[in-house]
Amino acid sequence: MEKDLSNYRKSYEKGELLLENVPENPIELFRNWFIEVDTHFNVDETNAMTVSTIGLDGYPKNRVVLLKKYTYEGFIFFTNYNSEKGKAITENPNVCLSFFWHSAERQIIIKGKAEKISENLSDGYFESRPRGSQLGAIVSNQSDVVTNRNVLEKNLSILEAQYEGKNIERPKYWGGFIVKPVELEFWQGRPNRLHDRIRYQLQSDYNWKIERLAP
Repeated sequence: MEKDLSNYRKSYEKGELLLENVPENPIELFRNWFIEVDTHFNVDETNAMTVSTIGLDGYPKNRVVLLKKYTYEGFIFFTNYNSEKGKAITENPNVCLSFFWHSAERQIIIKGKAEKISENLSDGYFESRPRGSQLGAIVSNQSDVVTNRNVLEKNLSILEAQYEGKNIERPKYWGGFIVKPVELEFWQGRPNRLHDRIRYQLQSDYNWKIERLAP
């Protein structure tokens, strides 16, 4: 099978990103962009992001997860620590996050180091999840091979009966990671493929070096 995609073309004309207009701290620019996209553009799950890790087999792997919190310290998401993703991060905490908001013609690429958040923060988020999501975190040995879907649904039914009328505690193998950034790149589509690219790099004095990159 073959399909030529060379004629897929689009002119990007929805915004600009000028060096003289960006804040000194990249988290402020991230916050501004996130709010703008979430408020003014038709984006489903603005907090969806790609997490890239180096797997135990030496290959990079990308997957989409949901950002649950961002602060000046970093970006937080939750997962099963025993999953393929969790094991990869434990082995090599250098990860990359990326956001692509097509309707806004924007993307953000974030390099950083991931580490587990405190247990009480993971507990707090787990308690806020819907009951079905809590049980799902327990019933699924994430990334393990399963015979069929019926196995999962049967185990879920067993757990529902087991926990009926009871509080569900967070399993110790499930919790949050925070990615503390060392580099952020903001990309704004522009006409004639002369896109705006602004890169922030964390320096040894914890200030950010800001540069424009060629598209």
